Amino acid sequence: MNKQIPEGWRKSSIGEITSTNSLFSDGDWVESKDQDPTGANRLIQLADIGDGVFINKSSRYMNDEQFERLKCTALEKNDILIARMPEPLGRACLYPLEGGKAATVVDVAILRTKNANHYWLMSAINSSDYRHQIDLNASGTTRTRIARGILSNIEILEPPLPEQQKIATILTSVDTVIEKTRAQIDKLKHLKTGMMQQLLTQGIGHTEFKNTTVGRIPETWKVKTLGDLIKSMDGGVSVNGENREKVLNEIGVLKVSSVFKGQFLPQEHKAVVPEDVSRVRLNPKKDHILFSRANTPLLVGESAYIDKDYHDLFLPDKLWMIDVKDRRQVNVKWLSYILCSEQVRSAITDAATGSSSTMKNISKPSLLGISTVLPPIFEQKKISDMLQSVDEKTIVTIQKLKNLTKIKKALMQDLLTGKVRVQSLKKL
Repeated sequence: MNKQIPEGWRKSSIGEITSTNSLFSDGDWVESKDQDPTGANRLIQLADIGDGVFINKSSRYMNDEQFERLKCTALEKNDILIARMPEPLGRACLYPLEGGKAATVVDVAILRTKNANHYWLMSAINSSDYRHQIDLNASGTTRTRIARGILSNIEILEPPLPEQQKIATILTSVDTVIEKTRAQIDKLKHLKTGMMQQLLTQGIGHTEFKNTTVGRIPETWKVKTLGDLIKSMDGGVSVNGENREKVLNEIGVLKVSSVFKGQFLPQEHKAVVPEDVSRVRLNPKKDHILFSRANTPLLVGESAYIDKDYHDLFLPDKLWMIDVKDRRQVNVKWLSYILCSEQVRSAITDAATGSSSTMKNISKPSLLGISTVLPPIFEQKKISDMLQSVDEKTIVTIQKLKNLTKIKKALMQDLLTGKVRVQSLKKL
């Protein structure tokens, strides 16, 4: 907490702010037997509480009798909901929904007050200073929690209500742009899904089709196995033990999670092993494909195109690097989209073996035996170019979202501590 108090502000807390004309309570203890999937009253879950945003993810309900019998607290629009369990611990959002009654579970605190601007107070709860105090005061071993009483006593710098409202206006304007950007990303992802379904099964401008073992495809296309297209699949270093910070004489090894939903994310997922590991070392190479041969049941078979060489990273044994037999016949980028297609992903899931709850593997013979389509090389290129265009727009928009999130975080730090006063800003 910034120890210097801005002029006109005061040291306060949720407890002080909610001492009058307020509600600050835990949600309701609602067991499974107290729920009814056909009920009209929503039961808000921890999964619905995002960091500054209501996620609206769950689908739990209660009927009128259950709601009244348990004397549930009915939520109101713009109530502040605070998650008392991670992740992250203490995240807060405003309840946005109207129409129909709703309650929330006991591990979500409800805050409603006439003594502060709700958006400002929600932002203060999500600030780095407040979050740090939550982490220091959390309890529990397997799953950490924060008691409502502790939340109540954590210090907050409270500006006068008019300044709270101006701070809320500024941050809300950023939120509006962030939400529009998220909507653009969702629209692009939906567009790509539809384009993949269309282009990878029906191609571009065809009028004559034929029925095959992989479905109805253009007359000029062929049915092949992945073994007809793929030349090699090579893995790399075995990583055992806990991951450690990279130090001298150690090498960076990708985690299997660096391949996710058709994307290669090398910057976010690295383990390290001693440099003298006596195993084959393999770097991700440009114009190849990474493929997760072993992963959780939902993620086994994830793949991604490699757009450049990575000399300082190495593959783990659970990732294969795939090359094609004949680049005059197979476009590598197109093949990366085929491996992500619904038909091939479904076949990979069916062919994978192992525990249904933890880890599944697919063998080379099983993968190479999967049937797929083969358009002419010129059409493969056109298809991959069209899909890549959407990918590139998505990447740019995702980066825009990251930049906006950083801007909001910096604004929160400045405005919620009084480092920058709203009076000094020329534009809201």
